[in-house]
Amino acid sequence: MSASSGRQNVIIFIFLSVGLVYLMRLFFLQVLDNSYKNSADNNVIRIITDYPSRGLIYDRKGRLLVYNEPVYDLMIIPKQARNLDTLELCGLIGITKEDYIAKFQKARAYSPVKPSLFEKQLSVETYATLQEKLYKFPGFFVEPRTLRKYPKPVAAHLFGYIGEVDSATTRKNPYYKEGDYIGKSGVELSYEEALRGKRGSHRVMVDVFNREKGKFQNGRFDTVAVAGENLTLTIDAKLQEYGEQLLANKVGSVVAIEPATGEILCMVSSPAYDPNLLVGRSRTKNYGRLLVDPFKPLFNRSQMALYPPGSTFKLVMALLAQQDGVLFPTTRYPCAHGYPPMGGKPKCHPHASPLDLQWSITQSCNSYYSYVFRSVIDNRKFGNTEAAFTHWREAIAKFGIGVKLDSDLPSVLRGSVPTIAYYDKYFGKGSWKSSTIISLGIGQGELGITPLQNANILAAVANRGWFYTPHVVKEIGSRHYLPEQFKVKHSLGIDAQYFPVVIDGMENVVEAGTAAASKVKGISICGKTGTAQNPHGKDHSVFVAFAPKDNPKIAIAVTVENAGWGGTWAAPIATLMIEEYLRDSISRPDLDKRMREGVILPEGAQFRPQPKDTSKQQPKTSPVTAVKVRREAVLKEH
Repeated sequence: MSASSGRQNVIIFIFLSVGLVYLMRLFFLQVLDNSYKNSADNNVIRIITDYPSRGLIYDRKGRLLVYNEPVYDLMIIPKQARNLDTLELCGLIGITKEDYIAKFQKARAYSPVKPSLFEKQLSVETYATLQEKLYKFPGFFVEPRTLRKYPKPVAAHLFGYIGEVDSATTRKNPYYKEGDYIGKSGVELSYEEALRGKRGSHRVMVDVFNREKGKFQNGRFDTVAVAGENLTLTIDAKLQEYGEQLLANKVGSVVAIEPATGEILCMVSSPAYDPNLLVGRSRTKNYGRLLVDPFKPLFNRSQMALYPPGSTFKLVMALLAQQDGVLFPTTRYPCAHGYPPMGGKPKCHPHASPLDLQWSITQSCNSYYSYVFRSVIDNRKFGNTEAAFTHWREAIAKFGIGVKLDSDLPSVLRGSVPTIAYYDKYFGKGSWKSSTIISLGIGQGELGITPLQNANILAAVANRGWFYTPHVVKEIGSRHYLPEQFKVKHSLGIDAQYFPVVIDGMENVVEAGTAAASKVKGISICGKTGTAQNPHGKDHSVFVAFAPKDNPKIAIAVTVENAGWGGTWAAPIATLMIEEYLRDSISRPDLDKRMREGVILPEGAQFRPQPKDTSKQQPKTSPVTAVKVRREAVLKEH
């Protein structure tokens, strides 16, 4: 082979190699690499997400409680956002130039060619102005969204609120992507999957002036958004609103349940807030203000605050002791302004002595239930204190005390019931007995229950021995909704024969006892007053009741913090709400006025004005501030 022939082969090889490299590069760019195709598509084709309307929420009588209001998200494709008047755009959407730069850099960091959120939740008015000039701002387009709107500022804790998904949620659940909304608390969280619906999308062609020119391939690749399902709640909106009015300028809660079904009729936590505050572009600012409010309006006292059960627990003890065979309707115990065997502690208020079982409930005698508790814990059939205490714990758990109710509400607490291990550590193993923990017999000491649990106990007593798990949703869409967990009758383990004497005593409380000032003519109300000692200030006012006595329609628990005697504030509020629910009217306007206008705050405190909803486009340690119950706390009944 000649030298010239060798050089020729080398040259041919070089050209072939270069040609092959070019061919491979072209193949990569045209077949394997989609970046240029995506960039070209983004210049002519825009994929717009169609967000579904979130399901509406109604009350048990069909009143609309939550609906949707249109807003618009301004989206950006950074690579296309060139040669535009940024100051004009900033003026149209109400942001500063510095905001614009920060938002643009964030979008570009996410992707130069993919659309991302630039400014969220523009109002209808802002969108109308912007839409006319959108052609001036290449790379920008809008996506319609919806926000929640509340026609009446009630039940904020029950509804909950929605917010943007976080990165942890998007990683765990592939349905969600950045910028999506999700239920964060309340019913919005519990029923997120039903309420959210299903996202859709459509492709449109746009020209060089950022104007839409029609569907891409006649909508061949479009998917239809499916609206979320509507919810019908078990609550009565009118009763809920009335309860919030009665608790205005007070700290406390009201929970009402329909005994026959376990349906929650109202769930009031005070102070509350306007749910419209946690919607729209002012949400973050309003949330921050509510978060630092000293009265904690974001805290749902109805299901998360722990209080001593107080007088409610005397009903439990009366039933449990009869079932154990250590208490009878004729059993009489003395009272000397307190429990005699321990020198008058726990203390009691003046009343006739001795009392039988029925009148012990009517008079709410602390001494009587100290004797009853001793008879249960010292019952010889159990052999020792620890075995009897274990039996006692198991028996009260059947009332829903110290156990988490399997409700459809998030963040339901189980309450607090002491254990043998706790007392062994506190007093020493074998060094404690019934007299050491006697305050448990009157619902004090280490016991703590939520208002929801308190109302559920009354529903069980009203039913003479059973309850359905409390729940708040009645229908999803057009179908009746009742999961198996809400069809199960939970038995208290108490025979029906032991209820009449207890219920008669409760009826006497309202007819001639400590709540006589709150009785309602023509309605037989069975109730129990209580004044739960508060180690941090004035005692709490407590009242529990159900009505009517036969075939009861409502069971209710009211707690008003720092309000003193149960008969002064809690009982009037409860009986007004019972009357409103059963009769749809109020026969005691003076009492109604006094309860609405009453202001009850801890000493030296005053309510802050809450932030107002002024925007046109807006219509796990847990933060629980439970009342700390001291071992030696005593329930002082009046």
